[in-house]
Amino acid sequence: MKSKFTCFVLAAVFAFSVCVLAQIGKPDAPLPAAPSASTPPVTTPADPAAATGGGSRVGTINIEQAIYASNEGQRDFEALSKKLEPKQTELKNLNDEVESLKKQLTSSGDKLSEDARGNLVKQIEQKQKSLERSVQDARDDAQAQQNEIAQRILQKMAPVIVSYAQTAGFGMIVDTSNPWPQGPILWALPSMDITRSVVEAYNTKSGVPAPAKGSAPVQKSGTGTGAKPTAPAQPKPQTATPPPK
Repeated sequence: MKSKFTCFVLAAVFAFSVCVLAQIGKPDAPLPAAPSASTPPVTTPADPAAATGGGSRVGTINIEQAIYASNEGQRDFEALSKKLEPKQTELKNLNDEVESLKKQLTSSGDKLSEDARGNLVKQIEQKQKSLERSVQDARDDAQAQQNEIAQRILQKMAPVIVSYAQTAGFGMIVDTSNPWPQGPILWALPSMDITRSVVEAYNTKSGVPAPAKGSAPVQKSGTGTGAKPTAPAQPKPQTATPPPK
């Protein structure tokens, strides 16, 4: 869960559009499976008797997808999305302000005095840097809140995974959140995946109802059951330069 878990600030949760970020500057490459908080491993029950099972089957689960596909995950991430909407609007307004100044420089820069043009360029550069810092701060804040939700759900989901595995006769469950070569699993039969079954069992235990029809869907990504948000691109620093005289 480490790789992809650190790679997003929620397109669904923090939908600062790719078009807007493209205006700020395109990334050299996608963020490296970046939000960089590690997800705690699935813990087994403290009771030694509960940890004993006679199963010999091996199963797989995409824990990331299980968290985001659960009713609780969809509910809490949708709530976070709404919470972050004002920040998204603020960033878009800041970006629009920078773009307006750039257009002003392009359209009338050659008509300005040298001092006026220099002041305008300086103003653009300062606002550009302020915008990029604000975007990064917003990303970090959204990341931290996202990770808190996911880890909270995981702590409650872990006993459900263990209980389901024991009941179904599994002797080992392997997490496939990170695809090979980042993860240890090169290939596995789809029939070995218990993600959907665990999500259904967790939904029953949590008692959280399914999201109402018509609510914003969570973006699907990766393999297994469920979905998760993806991160907006990291803006690349850009220096405003005056047009040629």
